[in-house]
Amino acid sequence: MTAAQLGAISTSHHLATEAGAAVLRAGGNAIDAAITAAATLCVVYPNNVALGGDLVAIVRSPDGEIRFLNATGTAPSGQTLDALREVHGDAIPLRGVDTITVPGGIRGWEALHELGATRAWAEHLAPAIGFARDGFPNSRSVARELRAAQPEFSKDPGARAVFYPDGTPLAEGETLVQSALAASLEQLANEGPDAFYTGELARTWIAGLARRGSKITLADTAAYRPFWDTPIETEFRGMRVLTGPPNTSGFMFLRALNAITDGIDDPLGAGAGELARAFYASNLVRTQLLSDPTFDGATGAELVSATAPDRPIRGDAKASGDTVGFSAVSADGWAVSFINSVYWDFGSYILEPDSGIIFQNRGTSFSLDPESPNAFAPGKRPRHTLMPVMVLDGDDLRYVPATMGGAAQPQVHTHLLQRMLAGEDPASATHAPRWMVEEITDDTQVSVVVEADVPDVAKEAIEAAGFALVTVPSRDESLGHSNVVRIDRGASGETTYTAASDPRSDGSAIVVLGAG
Repeated sequence: MTAAQLGAISTSHHLATEAGAAVLRAGGNAIDAAITAAATLCVVYPNNVALGGDLVAIVRSPDGEIRFLNATGTAPSGQTLDALREVHGDAIPLRGVDTITVPGGIRGWEALHELGATRAWAEHLAPAIGFARDGFPNSRSVARELRAAQPEFSKDPGARAVFYPDGTPLAEGETLVQSALAASLEQLANEGPDAFYTGELARTWIAGLARRGSKITLADTAAYRPFWDTPIETEFRGMRVLTGPPNTSGFMFLRALNAITDGIDDPLGAGAGELARAFYASNLVRTQLLSDPTFDGATGAELVSATAPDRPIRGDAKASGDTVGFSAVSADGWAVSFINSVYWDFGSYILEPDSGIIFQNRGTSFSLDPESPNAFAPGKRPRHTLMPVMVLDGDDLRYVPATMGGAAQPQVHTHLLQRMLAGEDPASATHAPRWMVEEITDDTQVSVVVEADVPDVAKEAIEAAGFALVTVPSRDESLGHSNVVRIDRGASGETTYTAASDPRSDGSAIVVLGAG
């Protein structure tokens, strides 16, 4: 007798995947697995995500309803555009206390829990507490980023104690213990999400950041709430493709799909140059127009249809590290495309020592130009790179992909979907060579990062389209960590799952089987 498939989960770190799979195996659903995996990732993948970060997700419930969760954080109410300009001039720095917005991630976990979780809150956090308290072998990705970040991150007292204990970065395979973070997670397990926003834990980290000059107050955190919204979507190759509305970058994915014709339906073929032009145009629209729609920013529909500027516009500096995107599906009909993030590697480069929490640097994405739609304002959300995705065949769920990669996220999703709809399975699609058009950061020619094994025909087409090539090794981390679950339905109605995790990460994918 063939064992029934209970669900599938794919994340960027194998310990998080295994924690989520254990929940599915024990009878939990995709939401239970997702929250458990997310909390675990905040411990085992701190260069990409932490308790001091943000969250977005697309969730499909068993009744077929699809919701978008926006748990991106807001700017401090006591900070002003004029004050930031006086201190920083024309741009917020890339790191530091003024880049920290109110973290939305834990309220996001709470919203998901209330929507459909079947496990107790403390059960979600148990694996994360164990890894923080007892330690685990440091991963390749974290070790690499610790080396790269050492000149600045090691200056932070909290980070130095945890990640540079003897003055050198913790190496791959060495045990990473985070005792203060374990205590914070235990407070969350015992008191629930309010601990982080109104309780003693909130007072601890807010006071710690205030000593560094942060304007975030207990009133800001107490007032913070995520919200549910309607995804934006388009049709592509007969499929419904859904993603996040502004302030996320999901519109860029839909623009790229809308631009694809039969001549550019292979990102590694001769049409790569035209696809690169479409990505470039989307980058310009993002830089010019993307902002918080609750502060009169453009809608998703307006951004999808907007005409790109006819001149280069300088975008955000290129992030590293930044995010985890993962996928979870359960046989009862729940599915989640989930993204948690501290933005750049280790976020603001501030680990508040009393709580053990790393805080995001999402505020660096605000503009200090008073005329920009994305200009800083108290209580406003900055524009975000994050974008969860779901793909449906009519009303039937077909793919649940997720990825990190900063501004490359819509491009990674485009590569994945094109390949999978051309017949490749998730493993082949996630393992295939990639390239991405970078945002403009200076007055030089726009560059496209290409992995070394991208076929020459694609490289030549991209160069012919006017872009400079920057070659990186194959399966380079800068091209994103993607995760995919595919859902297949047989003629007799049985559902099967195929899952894959990106070799650029430290991840894994598990299809969970029940009793045979």
